Amino acid sequence: MRGHVHHSRMVTACAVLGVALLALTACSGESAPAITLPAQADADISDETATLIDEAVAHAIESSASTGAIAGVWAPWAGTSVKGYGVTEIDGDTKVTADMAFRIGANTRPMTCAVLLALVDDGVVELGDKVSEYLPTTVGVDGLTLEHLCQGTSGLGGYRGNLDKTFIQNPERVWSPNELYNDGMATHAATPGESFSTADTGYIVLGQALESATGKSFSELYNTYVFAPLGLDNTGLPAPTDTELPDSALHSYEAMKVSGKLQCDKPFDESKLSSSIGYTSAGVVSTADDLRAFSQAFAQSKLFSEDAAKNQENTRAISDDAESWIQYGFGTYHYGPLYGQSGDVPGFITASLSDPASGLTVVVMLNNSTAGSSLALSLAMQLASYASKLPAASGSKAPSIDLPWSAEQMSDQVSDRAVCQG
Repeated sequence: MRGHVHHSRMVTACAVLGVALLALTACSGESAPAITLPAQADADISDETATLIDEAVAHAIESSASTGAIAGVWAPWAGTSVKGYGVTEIDGDTKVTADMAFRIGANTRPMTCAVLLALVDDGVVELGDKVSEYLPTTVGVDGLTLEHLCQGTSGLGGYRGNLDKTFIQNPERVWSPNELYNDGMATHAATPGESFSTADTGYIVLGQALESATGKSFSELYNTYVFAPLGLDNTGLPAPTDTELPDSALHSYEAMKVSGKLQCDKPFDESKLSSSIGYTSAGVVSTADDLRAFSQAFAQSKLFSEDAAKNQENTRAISDDAESWIQYGFGTYHYGPLYGQSGDVPGFITASLSDPASGLTVVVMLNNSTAGSSLALSLAMQLASYASKLPAASGSKAPSIDLPWSAEQMSDQVSDRAVCQG
């Protein structure tokens, strides 16, 4: 255990309670060094590509039974498209706008791992530290290290499979991390370090361990190491009882199965949801532009040292059946050259992808989680395929980005994952 160590970072932070989330901003003391993100061409993307994006998002809205979506494409050499689509609720007429906040699901995980790497840089913890050092009364963590938790090799089972029905029916119920962990332990999967798993439980345990190591809440840790350095004024981990989004106009939905059949005509409104359902695995609320900034910073290792960034190079296959170009790094997948995550919480499916070389970044959100996060990921990959071929704006040079999938393949995947289609 490292004990109490003075942070080397010149960042101080305060948590300011917003309408529905902790709007976290730097507030006193010395300011953090500016983090430089890729320069963005001051241009709109081509009309042809804009039309392809609009058509792809419309297809995904229909396939997911959503009422609306947000999709952002940032091609630093070519231009930007960030738009809201559709309406905010069933039978409503309020249009979705690109600046609306949403729950980002598993896109929270690389944020949590960024905190871990920054704490390693500051000498507060080490990756090889045993979880039991920080959570001595927690059973079932023997042999488990902090590193395992961000490698996806914790061996812990997931809690969502057993609890999703309860989450959907009781979205405002507050859950303790121990409740989630105990359910994940009930489906224990493997010995730590042996195999990859998408299980959410490991990121819950990581949150608890780092709070114990630092004596700080994860809202404070996110703010110090992620939100304040990047100026993410519209991103935060809401208090468990703050169940409304900052802009309460945006609703979100999920249909449940009864006797094996989706009840598409009676989706649950999940607009009010406790962040405790996801905590440090899936609890953060953000906007498309803020998530873009984080995705670029994480992919380009802007939030931690070069030594810490080397953890992304040690990738692993996610399964014997997966495509060889899909690997897992440290808190995020590698899809060919792009780093990214996709996730779902009751009511939202989201995905973000970013290329560390060119800065190409895509963020998508759909407000019905029935189809699952894979549909959002397929949409994001489809948009990335379109954007990778954009010509350079005046004064810029287009990069060479080779993606191991086509837009047509991803469109077909969206269709294959469609729900509630009559």
